[in-house]
Amino acid sequence: MYFYTPEECSNWLVRLGRIKPDHQKGLESALFHYPKEAHGIFATASWFARSFMLGKPVLLWITEWGIWPSSENWPLYYKLRRGAGDKRQLHEAPGHLFLADEADDLASFAQVVMTNGWGGYILPEADRVNAYFSHDECIEFFAASPEMKEVCEFWAAWGAPVHFRNV
Repeated sequence: MYFYTPEECSNWLVRLGRIKPDHQKGLESALFHYPKEAHGIFATASWFARSFMLGKPVLLWITEWGIWPSSENWPLYYKLRRGAGDKRQLHEAPGHLFLADEADDLASFAQVVMTNGWGGYILPEADRVNAYFSHDECIEFFAASPEMKEVCEFWAAWGAPVHFRNV
């Protein structure tokens, strides 16, 4: 795992010839609210790791924090971060690049990010499905039609209503 500054996150996308998914035209978008049950948040984070890695790195880029301070568990986040060998503050290096064999780490960080009420992006190098997660406890997926079906099937299992739009 590597931790990236905002500039390094942007450079990573540029090297891949990509932009943030909510700025890209021609993709389908589906918005879902987080599951209300605690185990649903964990299941969602684990699903991210399985579905997004595809044997390639994934960038978790946190862009929002401090909006709901009462829900933030900073000690837990920094224990995870220090356990991965980085001592910087979140604002210094908000990007988390998970390598292909670090799916469990991605799931752990994604769970903490979601329960902390933070926002940002999940950007797999594979570029099959991208996501923007919000401090408002929802996540918006961006993909072409075939990949969006898998996303909708997962969320339908939680009884989550879906809101579609074309970007």
